[in-house]
Amino acid sequence: MSLSRIKEAVANKKMICQKCNRPVQKFEKYAETIDAVRDGFNIQEIESHATRVTLICNNDGCDWKERTEYWDNYIVD
Repeated sequence: MSLSRIKEAVANKKMICQKCNRPVQKFEKYAETIDAVRDGFNIQEIESHATRVTLICNNDGCDWKERTEYWDNYIVD
């Protein structure tokens, strides 16, 4: 679901660059991550889920690029 939301935000120009305030043009290195802890009995407890993505502005004159798991903060409605 996160990947489709990121694709949709970039395609609809709703993902905004923090440097030039224009729409982000592309993204790369999308990854779903799970940080987990195992105890001595081989029982796995999941601590957190995250989606990391590298956002790339790619507008003329702007070289902003950021790897983040807080990508939803860059989406405007």
